[in-house]
Amino acid sequence: MWDKFMEEFQEKLEKIRQGGGPKRIEKQHAAGKMTARERIDYLVDPGSFVEFGAFVKHRSTEFGLDKVEAPADGVVTGFATINGRLVGIASQDFTVLGGSVGEMHGIKIAELLDKAMLYGVPVIMINDSGGARIQEGVDSLRGYGDIFYRNVKASGYIPQIAVIMGPCAGGAVYSPALMDFVVMSPSSYMFITGPNVIKAVTGEDVTKESLGGPQVHATISGNAHLVGDSEEHTLDLVKELLSYLPQNAKERPPIYETADPINRTIDDVFDIVPAEAKMPFDVRQLITRFVDDGHFFEIMPGFAPNIVIGFARLGGQVIGIIANQPSYFAGVLDINASDKAARFIRTLDAFNIPIVTLVDTPGYMPGTNQEYGGIIRHGAKLLYAYSEATVPKVTLILRKSFGGAYLAMASKHLASDVVMAYPTAQIAVMEATGAANIIFRKEIQNAPDPEKAREEKIREYREKLLNPYVAAARYYIDDIIDPRATRPMIYNALQIAKSKDIHEKLPKKHGNMPL
Repeated sequence: MWDKFMEEFQEKLEKIRQGGGPKRIEKQHAAGKMTARERIDYLVDPGSFVEFGAFVKHRSTEFGLDKVEAPADGVVTGFATINGRLVGIASQDFTVLGGSVGEMHGIKIAELLDKAMLYGVPVIMINDSGGARIQEGVDSLRGYGDIFYRNVKASGYIPQIAVIMGPCAGGAVYSPALMDFVVMSPSSYMFITGPNVIKAVTGEDVTKESLGGPQVHATISGNAHLVGDSEEHTLDLVKELLSYLPQNAKERPPIYETADPINRTIDDVFDIVPAEAKMPFDVRQLITRFVDDGHFFEIMPGFAPNIVIGFARLGGQVIGIIANQPSYFAGVLDINASDKAARFIRTLDAFNIPIVTLVDTPGYMPGTNQEYGGIIRHGAKLLYAYSEATVPKVTLILRKSFGGAYLAMASKHLASDVVMAYPTAQIAVMEATGAANIIFRKEIQNAPDPEKAREEKIREYREKLLNPYVAAARYYIDDIIDPRATRPMIYNALQIAKSKDIHEKLPKKHGNMPL
């Protein structure tokens, strides 16, 4: 008797696992793409995936859908472990109705997010979809709405990672935009309106790749945090990203053992960081010298490269790093750099990750483009994010730190726990030449030799104000350190601050960030 039931069960199960069938799977492979289930298998620990909703079916009858079978309704959902840690996963199946989002498809993803919040675990959403299932009309839009609402509810509580591994167009792009991180594969693209619509409306000729390909979002729009070299590498990036994140906002990230001595000094630091403030250097070289095992996991490396953000470990503990990049625009702060850093700071704060800030910036970017683009509003985001963050905050001023940028880059005035400086730090309202020209304008103009007078006044300003000792005398800096001791000094500062408990809150729903 059991044979009949088991035979029917196995047939149905196998059909579901085949998705759109052998021909469509072959087409997927020919495009250099894995199937929805293959991606899950590659990502998770072997044998750990537990699927929910495999037997779900759509109930649409319009436009011939009553004659169309859509196994699992085009999305595979469930829970698995990655490196032993539980995660929720939804993987859209492009072989089934192009991975389009219909009513049941949306319900499955929404329920996955509900359960992930209930269990307190991260969610990974693998996007590979042609968009809304037009035949289902408003039911399809309901599916999107249910997902968006839960993305917002989950925001700041569980980590949400969007992985774009194919098309992601129209309303579908807003779920990734609402999540914490977006990782794109080489064959993926995202846009609100496609090339055909743009051609019809504006007359512009543009390809899918040049409109919304991974390099566009990684370097121009700033919508992508990471880009993989292949599908496998894309999923490897997701695995590593997860290793820096906690399960939820009530926990701290996992601690890893390291053989890297915490008291290790950086003996070549003077070769890395030039004493002359105007000489460029790659701040990533300094970062890799003081973090565990020299490993720095950079986020958004191609967007707003004048500021560097990313994850590392120090003494086995996860830290987030924000650093001005002197090798690009001298590390100046502009609209994109402010947005990039502010968003990352809020992500770190949400998930209990201490913040280390390396300062070397001449200030905010001047110019009409920046002013017209709203540098006041965007620059204020950085001030807001640092002020709002309650995780341990340690700041190290390397060289230049002028004006509003000094304040914005995690100064003591924004409640940074420990602020340190190299002896090369220059902390003032502005750099010496500009300051001398303003303060001593009349004296320079009336001098017998104006150029000689200007040089003397510049030198006087540097000697009196362009050093860390004035700020240290006012207790705006906690310590001036030997650069060779950067690693142990930052570690010790973080250890001091990690037990702080901020419990005093004003009676308000939330602040009003300058979005």
